Formats: sequence, structure tokens, C-alpha cells
Amino acid sequence: MVSPVFVQERHRIAETSYLVSRGGSGPPVLLLHGFPETHLCWDQIAADLSDSFTVVAPDLRGYGASEAPAGGPHGEGYSKREMALELRELMASLGYDRFAVGGHDRGARVAYRLALDHGDCVTRLAVLNVVPTVVQFERMGDGPSLGYWPWFLLAQPAPFPERLFTADPDALLDHAFSTWCSDPDAISADSRAAYRRALTPETIAAICADYRASFHLDRQHDAEDRAAGRNIAAPLLVVIGADETQLDDALAVWQQWAQDVELVQVPGGHFVPEEAPRHVAQAFRTFLGSEP
Repeated sequence: MVSPVFVQERHRIAETSYLVSRGGSGPPVLLLHGFPETHLCWDQIAADLSDSFTVVAPDLRGYGASEAPAGGPHGEGYSKREMALELRELMASLGYDRFAVGGHDRGARVAYRLALDHGDCVTRLAVLNVVPTVVQFERMGDGPSLGYWPWFLLAQPAPFPERLFTADPDALLDHAFSTWCSDPDAISADSRAAYRRALTPETIAAICADYRASFHLDRQHDAEDRAAGRNIAAPLLVVIGADETQLDDALAVWQQWAQDVELVQVPGGHFVPEEAPRHVAQAFRTFLGSEP
């Protein structure tokens, strides 16, 4: 399943061969997906934005069809700092030195790291359904943490989580889409099939490396930035699904990390790019400055 808005391209940056979907015309917007999905989660939003923006939607390093080496024992190669640097180089190779970036879930963690480490290239930043990684770890002792099982399960040393994940990936996808959505039917059968095809032994290893990096590396990078008082300079849009009640304080959290923050609540649960694509696209248009 490929949206007609997207033209698929392959670009190599260092050791990673990225699958990139690109379409539309106008100022560039980089869209980054989350777990356990691929760039296809942005299909409906990309179609909406394509009349005013050039949409660039890669599969993250090691996810989907973006091929990359396995990570180190602590997720080296998959820290959000390393992933952000590769994406800056990817955008530069496509001719975009300055661009807006939006990210959902794991992609949002790469997106805000891009804005922290490479503020000269990020014009605007949108994050969907996240708070900073160090804050997430600090709050995961409460009841809602049961829903955050990937953070600790997938961060276990290899090959334990890889073997569990590979044993029944269908069950993992079904559980995530059934329990993290307000309306599980928002994830279409075609999309579920595409996400399932994208789960290979290689991509599962990359996903686990991504979570290991958050446990061992990303939260330390966040903690160092927080201690140093480093802030996100770009205007920041925080998009929260109405049923993600554990993120009710997201605006207050992000106001400690950015100078210019606004929050928009949209219908749905965790997977708002697919649960509420029209609302998310409208929030992006308003934020990016292009009303339909």
C-alpha cells in the first residue's frame, strides 16, 4: 500500500539505506513515524498537506524498509542523537537545509532531539503524544505505566526480547492496536498487513535497539540538556489524543523544554495520525502557517 501522494526513493546516509517517501510542493516538512509502524501512518495527513508543503516521510533507521546494521548492546547506533544527525544529513542530501519536523511516538523523540541538537535547521517542531524521554522514565512507576511495557521489555539485553517479539509478532501488533487506540478500526486492515510485513527479524532487532538506546543513552542525553538549561528554540506544537489522559500535563512539561509552546487536543488515543488524520492535518496547517 503506497499513497499516490508519495514517490518512493532510496537514499544512503552513512551505514543506513533509507526508504523515503516524498511528495507535494512548497516548504519541506519531515514526518517521522513511531512504534510499531512505518511512514505509511502519515498517508492521509501527507495527502492533505501536499498542496502546500513538500512532505518527506522516511522509515526510521532500521524500521520498515530502511536498512541499517544492528545496534550495540546499549542500542548504540539507535540513540535519538545519532538518528537525528542522520536525518539532518538525509534532508541536506535532498536539498533541504531548513525544514519543519513532526513526529509521533518514537519519531517524536527523534524530532525533538533534532530540534535540540540542530536548531539551525529546524524551523518548527510538532510532537504527538509524548513527553521527553527522561520525564517519561521518571513517571513510569505509576498505574498508567502498564501501557508502556515496550520501554522495559524491548530494552532487555539481546536476544531475549527479539526472540519473544519474533515468536508472535501478530499478537504484539493486535495488542498494541487494540489497547492503544480509542477506535481500533482506525488502523485499517491494509495498514495492519503492511505493518506486519515490515516486521522482519532485522527490523525487530532495530526496534529493540531503539528502546535499548532510550534506556541507556537517550534519557542521559535529555538529563544533561535539562541540567544545562538547553531549550528548544523553534516554535513547538504539542498534539495530544483526548484519551491519552496520562499526558494531561504535557503542556506544562514541554514549557520547561521550549520557549514557544502551544497544545492542541485531538480525538482519539495513541495513534492519532490514523485515528484523527483530519484534525492532526488541520493542526499542522494552522501551526505551519498554511490554511486550506
